[in-house]
Amino acid sequence: MRFKGMIIRPPSEADSYLLQITYGCSHNKCTFCPTYLDKKFGVRPVEEVFEDLQLASSSFPQTRRVFLCDGNALVLQNRRLLPILERIGLAFPNLQRVGIYANARDILKRSMGELEELRDKKLGLIYMGLESGSEEILRRVKKGSTAREMIDSVKKAQRAGIKVSVIGLLGLGGKTLSHEHAVKTGKAVSEMDPLYFSLLSLMLVPGTELHAEWERGEFEMPEPIELLEEMKEIIENLEDLSGCIFRTNHASNYLPLAGRLPRDKQKLIAIIDRAISQGESALRPESWRGL
Repeated sequence: MRFKGMIIRPPSEADSYLLQITYGCSHNKCTFCPTYLDKKFGVRPVEEVFEDLQLASSSFPQTRRVFLCDGNALVLQNRRLLPILERIGLAFPNLQRVGIYANARDILKRSMGELEELRDKKLGLIYMGLESGSEEILRRVKKGSTAREMIDSVKKAQRAGIKVSVIGLLGLGGKTLSHEHAVKTGKAVSEMDPLYFSLLSLMLVPGTELHAEWERGEFEMPEPIELLEEMKEIIENLEDLSGCIFRTNHASNYLPLAGRLPRDKQKLIAIIDRAISQGESALRPESWRGL
C-alpha cells in the first residue's frame, strides 16, 4: 500500500484494504476540516492503482472489503471508476463490498443507470458528511452542498441499491446555533432514512479557518456537556427511521454509543441523560480524543 499524504478512513473500515485512487478532496474548502490541507486534489495514475492491486492480490488474497481513498473518490467519472472496480473484483475473489467517500454532487451528477453500474461492481457503501441539516451553518462552514442536495443524493443512491452512511458533526453550529443545528440535523437525517448514521465531535485544529475564527472570538465552541445535550436533541428529532444503525464510536466523541433506531431511541437518550447528570467524569478523557 502506497499513500500520498495523510489517509483517513471510517471506523467501520478498520479491516478493509485501503486503496488510494485520488489525492485529497475536490472541494477542500470546509472551514472545519484539516484533513487535506497538505495536498492538492488530483487523480492517481491508474497504472499505479493497478500495481498496488497486483501486489495486494498476492499479499492479501482473502480480502473481503476495500475502501477507496481519498476525500471524495466518487468524483471520478464512471469511465475511470468502473475499470478500477473491475480490477478490484479480479484481485480479490472473496470481495464482498467496496466503500467510498462522496459529496452530494458526485451522486446527483450520475444517472440511475450509472449508479447501478457501480453497484453491480460491488460499490456497496457510500459515506457522506452531512455535518449539519442547517442551511445557515452549511453556508458558514463553506460545505459546498446544501442540505437539500445531500438529502436528495442519499435518497438517490439508496434507490440505486447502494447503502449510505451519513455523518453529522456535533458542535459545528457553535453555542449560538446549537439548537438549530440539532433540530435540523435530526430532521434531515430522518428524511434521508439512511442505513447508517454516526456522529463525530468538532475538534478545532490550527490551520483551519474555523480555528482562526475561534481565536478571534467569532466562534464559541460548546463545552463537552453541551455537546451531549446537542447529541440528545439530534436523537430526539430522528423520526420515521426504518432500522438505522447509529454509532458515536469515533475517537473525537466524549461518549461512545451504539444502537438501532428507532428501537433504541429512548435507551440512548437515557444513557446520555445519565452521563450529563454525572458530569465530565462520565466522559472520554480529552487526551484520548483524536481525529
